[in-house]
Amino acid sequence: MHAQPSREDGAPPDATPAPTRPLSDSTEQGLPIPQRYWAMLVIALALTLAVLDSAIANVALPTIARTLHASAASSIWVVNAYQLAITISLLPLASLGDRIGYRRIYLGGLILFTMASFGCALSTSLNTLALARVVQGFGAAGVMSVNTALVRMIYPPAQLGRGVAINAMVVAVSSAIGPTIASGVLAVASWPWLFAINVPIGIAAIVGGFKALPMNPGHESPYDYLSAVMNAFVFGLLIFAVDGLGHGEQLGYVLLEAVGAVVIGYFFVRRQLTQSAPLLPIDLLKIPVFALSIGTSVCSFCAQMLAFVSLPFLLQETLGLSQVETGLLMTPWPAVIIIAAPIAGVLSDKVSSGWLGGVGLAAMTVGLLLLATLGAHPDAMQIAWRMALCGAGFGIFQSPNNRTMLSAAPRERSGGASGMLGTARLTGQTLGAALVALIFGIAPQNGPTVALYVAAGFSAVAAVVSTLRVRQRMSAQPA
Repeated sequence: MHAQPSREDGAPPDATPAPTRPLSDSTEQGLPIPQRYWAMLVIALALTLAVLDSAIANVALPTIARTLHASAASSIWVVNAYQLAITISLLPLASLGDRIGYRRIYLGGLILFTMASFGCALSTSLNTLALARVVQGFGAAGVMSVNTALVRMIYPPAQLGRGVAINAMVVAVSSAIGPTIASGVLAVASWPWLFAINVPIGIAAIVGGFKALPMNPGHESPYDYLSAVMNAFVFGLLIFAVDGLGHGEQLGYVLLEAVGAVVIGYFFVRRQLTQSAPLLPIDLLKIPVFALSIGTSVCSFCAQMLAFVSLPFLLQETLGLSQVETGLLMTPWPAVIIIAAPIAGVLSDKVSSGWLGGVGLAAMTVGLLLLATLGAHPDAMQIAWRMALCGAGFGIFQSPNNRTMLSAAPRERSGGASGMLGTARLTGQTLGAALVALIFGIAPQNGPTVALYVAAGFSAVAAVVSTLRVRQRMSAQPA
């Protein structure tokens, strides 16, 4: 059954074209070719930079700590500062994008990210590097918060799945190949180049963005600054609590942080219930198919992160493979996503995302279970095809899931939907990384295997939740 543009898009039918307002028309019908391709190239470049920088710093931490004469524990803030800044600002920036336009938020974030990357490269102490990473994180949040809202403007409704597939593919592949790129750069240059290479790419994306990205008028409702502050405290305290639990922090501190997040969160949610366009998009979460898609996304990214963090330990410490062999054997996962995501994106314009997601996540579950039950002496092909199965399953799931989240929201709430999409991904990844640390602490001997079984459990739950959306398909059509 072919998609109905007016229903899938969530916008009222464009019965009276307005030739004097081309920007509004592009918002409804997508950009003309070749501007559409240039705009997607800008989206892909900026999103690659933002996602890669979440991963590459992990590999460089020992080198950075040694060069800057910092302890291993304190060097973790090079990663945490970036992740924390992104997480606490995604929803506020998405909400601001609904009001002042997604293009302004995107380009403003990209400019800030590029400048902060230059600052990271010039840093001579851990404190200045961590501060630059905070600024860089806020810039990355500007890019991540509204990128799918821009995709909705770039593509016509009937082809939205294709644009979302490109977006999903960029995020998945960038997350997976980050460590490989970091290792390659560090093999030929010092750690500041990990950040310096962002600058020319960022400048090219900025120039292209001013020329190709579409504009939307936004709306003039007042911005809720108090909600933005409350959002920062809720997500910040939750991250500290989950991270502290995973790294063995004293239980009293973890409970205090968790209770603080719950108390502030209670008043935060109550405040959102009184807003017509809430910063935390509770109005969108009332749409069953949107809420189910968010739950599916959190569980699936948690499963993926559990696997990505634990697999190197399984391959190197349990099976005795080298770092190079580990990198090569993990490559089929992101490589297959490159093939599966675009195909799934095209199919999502015609086939229910509930079924596509269910099938994809079921395949990923099987792949994770097969990885967890590898024998003591598997050959390279036995490992590689299991990795490929996981990648195929994840690729089939992600594009249709993101398309459903975006198209279930009314067009004027595209920013809120885009922000929740990014928040769900980061929440799942943060939870997955914390669970790996917790599992390794409880079961140090069999930690990687246990983590893969837990990942399979999350993936199976996500598959079930995804299929529940088949019943709710009609509920996804906003009034």
